Amino acid sequence: MIRRAAVVAGLMIVVLLCTSSLMAQSRGSKYDPESLVEEAPKKFRVKFETSKGEFEILVKREWAPLGADRFYNLVQSGFYDGVRFFRVVEGFVVQFGISGEPAVSRVWREATIEDEPVVENNTRGAISFAKSGKNSRTTQVFINLGDNRRLDQMGFSPFGRVVKGMTVVGQLYSNYAEKITKQQHKIVAQGNVYLERSFPNLDYIEKATIVDE
Repeated sequence: MIRRAAVVAGLMIVVLLCTSSLMAQSRGSKYDPESLVEEAPKKFRVKFETSKGEFEILVKREWAPLGADRFYNLVQSGFYDGVRFFRVVEGFVVQFGISGEPAVSRVWREATIEDEPVVENNTRGAISFAKSGKNSRTTQVFINLGDNRRLDQMGFSPFGRVVKGMTVVGQLYSNYAEKITKQQHKIVAQGNVYLERSFPNLDYIEKATIVDE
């Protein structure tokens, strides 16, 4: 009887492990952009646990469906875990979204999404995807620290807004200012290894999770 119970318990563990593996696969992998195409809920909140404290973002898909979907999938895949807030300019923006793993950055380089109409304004607390030209959004996002409505005319379309912990966002380490922005190619190529060596005081995301849908 004891042996039979042990066998059954072993089988249950295998089943649970397989189920967990299948669930992870169904959510896609940050190493495979084509697997992260799930449509996001109409509204959802994301909690960011950071080295400075916690903040939450409310995403509304109606504001920018493509942006909301991309953000939802990136969070679900754990993409933002460990990512540094590499650009913090007081009164302007907090920018993040370059993976700490060069291998991940490489596969997302060409995984762009199209531009969308600007429905909401880039005012304090609004979050938008960064871009370098037409239809160039990938994984980098920025949170507005001030009234940046001039960015509306440039096609930066907010998909959510910080609804809790904006004080935390405003306290992220900013002494590197724009100096680090010119080093994005090195961040992409070397990831967190480079940042930890050259910009050790950067704040970072410990974990980002969907907390309600």
